[in-house]
Amino acid sequence: MKTKNDPRHQHRIQIVKDLFAQSFQPQTTQNSDTTKIIEQLPNIDEHIAKAAPAWPLLKVAKLDLSILRLAVYELLFDTDTPSKVVVDEAVELAKEFGSEQSAPFINGVLGTIISSIQEAKTQS
Repeated sequence: MKTKNDPRHQHRIQIVKDLFAQSFQPQTTQNSDTTKIIEQLPNIDEHIAKAAPAWPLLKVAKLDLSILRLAVYELLFDTDTPSKVVVDEAVELAKEFGSEQSAPFINGVLGTIISSIQEAKTQS
């Protein structure tokens, strides 16, 4: 059973903090995982924008966007983690740090992205 002190959860918290800081001003010191995510931001942001067309990225809360960016990176590029775990972790981070609307919003966007990934796999 995972706890808030689980090292993987703590690592995700640090990445979200790094991405959040990056959204205000480019950061010079980041861990390698954060750097990998930042390198993929155009692709990640494209998936988020398609999944939430009513919410332009500039209108999404920066914390919610940071959590989504981490989760979408894990879904697309770091596929060792099952999608259910990625969604669960993202929702937990949203509940822990976001607003009351963050968790349902993030859950919905990630559900849409997972559906589109699965649909693309079946069409291939």
